[in-house]
Amino acid sequence: MRVIAEDIASHPDWIMYHDIAAAGLGACWSEPIRSTSNRILGTFAIYRRAPSLPDEHELELIENAANLIGIAIERVHAEEELHLAASIYSNSAEAVLVTDANNCIVALNPAFSKITGYTLDDIRGKNPSLLHSGRHNADFFQAMWQSITHRGFWQGQVWNRRKDGEIFPEWLTINTIQDEQGNVQRYVSMGSDITNQVRSDDLIWRQTNYDFLTDLPNRYMFQDRLAQEILKSIHEGSLLALLFIDLDKFKEVNDTYGHPIGDQLLVKSAERINSCIQETDSLARMGGDEFIVMLPKLACTIDAEKVAAQIISALAEPYPINGETIYIGASIGITFCPDDACEVDQLINNADQAMYISKSAGRNRLSYFTQALHDEARNRLKLLKDMRSAVEKREFELHFQPIIDLSNGRIVKAEALIRWNHPEHGMISPAEFIPMAEESGLIVGIGDWVFREAAAKVKRWCELFHSELQVSVNISPVQFQSLALSITDWLDYLTTLGLEAKHLSIEITEGLLLNLTDDVKDKLLQFRDAGIQVAIDDFGVGYSALSSLRKFAIDYLKIDQSFIRHIETEQNDLALCEVIVIMAHKLGLKVIAEGVETEEQSRLLLDLGCDYGQGYLFSRPLPAAKFEAFLIKDMSAD
Repeated sequence: MRVIAEDIASHPDWIMYHDIAAAGLGACWSEPIRSTSNRILGTFAIYRRAPSLPDEHELELIENAANLIGIAIERVHAEEELHLAASIYSNSAEAVLVTDANNCIVALNPAFSKITGYTLDDIRGKNPSLLHSGRHNADFFQAMWQSITHRGFWQGQVWNRRKDGEIFPEWLTINTIQDEQGNVQRYVSMGSDITNQVRSDDLIWRQTNYDFLTDLPNRYMFQDRLAQEILKSIHEGSLLALLFIDLDKFKEVNDTYGHPIGDQLLVKSAERINSCIQETDSLARMGGDEFIVMLPKLACTIDAEKVAAQIISALAEPYPINGETIYIGASIGITFCPDDACEVDQLINNADQAMYISKSAGRNRLSYFTQALHDEARNRLKLLKDMRSAVEKREFELHFQPIIDLSNGRIVKAEALIRWNHPEHGMISPAEFIPMAEESGLIVGIGDWVFREAAAKVKRWCELFHSELQVSVNISPVQFQSLALSITDWLDYLTTLGLEAKHLSIEITEGLLLNLTDDVKDKLLQFRDAGIQVAIDDFGVGYSALSSLRKFAIDYLKIDQSFIRHIETEQNDLALCEVIVIMAHKLGLKVIAEGVETEEQSRLLLDLGCDYGQGYLFSRPLPAAKFEAFLIKDMSAD
């Protein structure tokens, strides 16, 4: 606002500036300099030797001068912004291509020429379709232009062709520039050459879907194949068998001869099993010393038994390794689709249960899934019934595992982990009851309790310790996809508690991002808008959903402990961890390593640039009271 100080010596706003009056200045008439948007840019002032007030003409003069100065300042700012925009355009690492309303090329930046090999003289006036690689069909481009036309925007991965003919992957964003009447003036595309990222994605996909030791499909790829074969079996009315194979006495071999020989034994065992099956069959390593074989389109059940017998015989032959002669056996469980089940998990569980019957019966033999094994499932139903009332009876409790900042060793986060203290069976592992909760739908109610309990605990700790602690809560895919899950209710609860959303984060599996429904997208956006951060749990063991990391505000990747376990000795695992860290940081994500158990693992991860560590090296999951004591101890280290 305008300030007229008739007498500087007596004006209240000039009390702190007596030196000005002493310098012979008596009056000050000041006018704010404003932008066209009414933002204050500065002040224009006229000083007089003697105390005085301006007349109407002088006030008009001051106002006009301030307006002219404002126009001059804004012009300078505009020129600076234009210069900056031109500099960004010229120096951007992203390829920029500008076309007119008819989609004819009118401009490009140096990065475009560097990436594609084309100069403006090469392609001025031409259509960008000259970049097409031939990998995308008409439907792809139709969908692209529908988005550009109706939304003024499109973004996605494309395969384009350079001037020299090389095809390369590009992450492309196309925006529409319109005039005030809404008419299209320009199309501006910005693209990044993502060749290295795609290679990293391919490496991660390979590591995710194949066992690095035996080069066999792993559990996750096998489950996908099995699902497809189940559908064929049902449609064609054919018989499908699963053989679950566990190597007998493998642990003893590892303990006696060491892991290098144990690894060679696994490789040779995989080769022998593979020699017993046909090309139409599938073999995968489930983990550890367990393999699984799928036999589709069998004529009868006896065919599966014949293959199982051949495998047992082949694995029983001696293994000459590094001058040693090693003997092992195999226990095999067999189940059939559709006779026993028609679901992926159920079939695998059936075969697994039958395999344990072989082990308990003396090993080195095969067993079929039977009704007796089915009876065991009935006991699970009893446990499920108990679970329905476990929340009301306060049988669940939360344990908290610290997450450490690897750069300074301090606790910055914690993961909330549910435990079930059953009155009859004692402490029941989440691995046993969480799948049951998901299958039954109870996971929504249990998950709601976990969120609210974790929020209450972190609220207490923030108040006690004036801490910026963040606690993460696991949300299973089933829970996340449930329409009964209300993010709004959770946010209202945080408001009632008086807890800032930044103190909570959620952990989801990367598989959840593969089949994004509108409901899941909305929930992810709700978390983002509320300030609740999102972590991808067990990253690297499921199907990769890297494209979704760009679309949603994912904040953390948690490297699965299976990749951490051998980073001291396995270069592949170390390299994979490095790729994940680099990729995450390029995307602006932080990385948490799970299952850190040794100082050497912690050091290697820190050297890779990993941000946080979680595992038994730092602490096991602790009950709330013990975790609170752990926090106090950590704070006392200051």
